[in-house]
Amino acid sequence: MRLGLWKRRRAMHWIALRPSPDAAAAPTEPALVDASTALAWWALRFTPLVARVGDALVLEVSASERLFGGRTALLQQLLESNRQLAHLEYAQGATSLIALAALQVHACRVGQAAPVRAVLPDALPVHTLAAAQPHLPTLARLGMRTWGQLRALPRGGVVRRFGAEVVDALDRAYGQRPEVYPWLTLPDVFDAPLELAASVDSAPALLFGARRLLAQLLVWLRARQSGVLALELLWELDARRANTRHVDAHHQGGQQGRLELRTAEATQDMSHLKRILGEQLARVTLPAPVLYLRLRSLQTQPLGGESHSLLPEDVRKGDSLHQTLERLAARLGAHSVQCATPQADHRPERMQRWQPWRADAARKENQGAMKSGAARAHSISARGPKDPESERDVLPAADLYPTWLLPVPQRLVVRQSIPHYHGELTLLAGPQRLETGWLEGEPALRDYYMARSPQAGLVWVYCERLGRSTAVEEAGQAVPWYLHGLFS
Repeated sequence: MRLGLWKRRRAMHWIALRPSPDAAAAPTEPALVDASTALAWWALRFTPLVARVGDALVLEVSASERLFGGRTALLQQLLESNRQLAHLEYAQGATSLIALAALQVHACRVGQAAPVRAVLPDALPVHTLAAAQPHLPTLARLGMRTWGQLRALPRGGVVRRFGAEVVDALDRAYGQRPEVYPWLTLPDVFDAPLELAASVDSAPALLFGARRLLAQLLVWLRARQSGVLALELLWELDARRANTRHVDAHHQGGQQGRLELRTAEATQDMSHLKRILGEQLARVTLPAPVLYLRLRSLQTQPLGGESHSLLPEDVRKGDSLHQTLERLAARLGAHSVQCATPQADHRPERMQRWQPWRADAARKENQGAMKSGAARAHSISARGPKDPESERDVLPAADLYPTWLLPVPQRLVVRQSIPHYHGELTLLAGPQRLETGWLEGEPALRDYYMARSPQAGLVWVYCERLGRSTAVEEAGQAVPWYLHGLFS
């Protein structure tokens, strides 16, 4: 029985963590809103068995050691990569109570070598056992200084004199009873409040408090291995000075304001979010001073693993296109940044429509393009590379669209049934046949060609055909030709 318990105790390994009391946060990083909660979220990246005991955290890591390359490597990653959150003190032990006691007696700090010998519970001071602390004066009079001395007393007498809690704690400390805690879990939604140190009258000044909330958000996102797509910043106005009739894009009356941020791609880039938030706050007018902030996630998405190149990159990566568009839209307004949206119309002049750029619309468009591209690639690969039909799908001969499209087609001069544009045109490719517009009452019956002009180079022209062209030919007139685009 004792041998089995000893093996079970030796198989488990506990780490106790707490922020160092005399260490300040890194000066380049904003202070976290709740450093204790952020530390717990960080620890959940390494093991699901994390519990809060007083001002410390206990982690059971035996099942996770192989995933991180062993006990030493796991401890190094837990401590070294956590310096932006807090400077930590730590201790280890075969049970959580041993680790917590060692944390009080001889805690280690980041950069210090861990003790070579394991902590022996018999030598630990009795004041490090939480259940025995109410009875320390009596134990001192009895000469009880260590766990070993207390454990050597008759169990029945200890129960009658000090209560069953002391015996139960000793059993758990020595691995003779299981250790059960209310294990911490990550919340499904990030929702963090912040009370400002002083009332804020200017909306751009809210960014200082929002930076602390974003730092907390980053820890939560990393723990969930996700990126944020949409979030909202809420602020509560001073009730004594709030104008309940004030209504604008961010205030609907009452004592609360709201600002929503959306991104085209899931991101953990807090510097990008801070820039967007700063641009939008610069355009907000507060009707009253702000006392409280709250940051809440609206939509997140799991992130794939980041792939790194074999060789170091010499060129620094700049902002992606969607990040640049998000910043411009936040600074200039959504209507000042226009994007082309595809339309279900084959007429070149109506294939797209310009509208204000929106992050969620861009994300849906990218997802749709990826799905359609994947489906097309699967269809082509299924038919085989030597199939003539698949070759036409890969390089369709009819898709000859120009670089520049004229807003209004320009009618060309026709001599002896040959169109002219800075000279006689030579047809090179075509026709690309177009028949549409019946439902709108504007039927378009066209044959498009790529042609060469002696002076203008490659151009995109079309002739009207079928009903209208037949009527023109019967009247003895030339079929009308139009210039619709230019190739660069």
